[in-house]
Amino acid sequence: MKIELLDLTIRDLVAGYHDDGEGGVVGYGDKLDIRPAFQREFIYDDRERKAVINSILKGFPLNVMYWAAREDGRFEIIDGQQRTISIAQYVAEKPGFSFEGLGFDNQQSDIKEKILNYKLMVYVCSGTDSEKLEWFEIINIAGKQLSNQELLNAIYHGAWVTNAKRYFSKRGCPAYQIGRDYLRNSVKVERQEYLETAIKWISENNIKEYMRSHQHDDSAEPLWDYFQSVIDWINATFSTYRKSMKGVDWGSLYNTYKDCEIDPVAIEAEVEELLDNEDVQRESGIYPYVLTREEKHLNLRAFDARMKRRVFRKQNGICAICKEKFDISAMEADHITPWSEGGRTIEENCQMLCRKCNREKSAK
Repeated sequence: MKIELLDLTIRDLVAGYHDDGEGGVVGYGDKLDIRPAFQREFIYDDRERKAVINSILKGFPLNVMYWAAREDGRFEIIDGQQRTISIAQYVAEKPGFSFEGLGFDNQQSDIKEKILNYKLMVYVCSGTDSEKLEWFEIINIAGKQLSNQELLNAIYHGAWVTNAKRYFSKRGCPAYQIGRDYLRNSVKVERQEYLETAIKWISENNIKEYMRSHQHDDSAEPLWDYFQSVIDWINATFSTYRKSMKGVDWGSLYNTYKDCEIDPVAIEAEVEELLDNEDVQRESGIYPYVLTREEKHLNLRAFDARMKRRVFRKQNGICAICKEKFDISAMEADHITPWSEGGRTIEENCQMLCRKCNREKSAK
């Protein structure tokens, strides 16, 4: 891996700057992808943009910026996108962006030269995908604000990533339109959460390997088709939408149960019953539970400490199964009638068992 400090001024940075909207933003003599097509949009507010220009005018150093070198000789910004766009928009006289009432062209010639000759601190990393990813992860830990998926997008750049962003990476994108009711971070689509979730689902948590194997594909349409299939399956399986459906690991459920015969009417009735059950502490866990029958999803209400002490005293500290005497710290509360068979988490359905007996009962 090679990391080098680039000798760069603002004049160099803004050379050839242009913003083609969804086509992306480029600069540095058309060699720098400042914002690749379909990446998150500009998020600095006016105060932050002006702080960048003020720092330059006062000669204060801006924070270090990081670029990745590509095999084709071009570069992509890993950190510093918002500062770079702030600088370029000011010098390019973006309408409505001025500093203390002055646009760049309104500045005195010596001030213009001061701005254009301002030196930026930019580190460029080149090397293998794994080497660059390791470095990007380290600088991220050191305080940068990139998501894991943004780092991976930079590593596995190419036609596939660009095409995938078309479907998954902007507010109002197709994935947002059909999936916002089911994905937890619906307000963060620009930070690549939708793309990350879709790849996580289809790859069964092996995001890096999926992106590596598809990096040079021309189209991400198979991923988009898969995402649509997951959403269609949710709608067909669970006939009533509830807010508690947001954030469920729908991809894993779809991968396992998409070919199973499921009765939506029966599912809906059970969901309603579980929503009314006071023992169910996690409503979002109802949806995986009705398919998997794994009670861990429900975060069932446990017997509280006072209830345990009362039952312990009633039993005189004797395990209800092996009849041996134990200290309360060596015993556990157990449902006499299992919750799955209708037993409630109430004192009348509680018994204290030693740990060994409770484990053996649970294993049956």
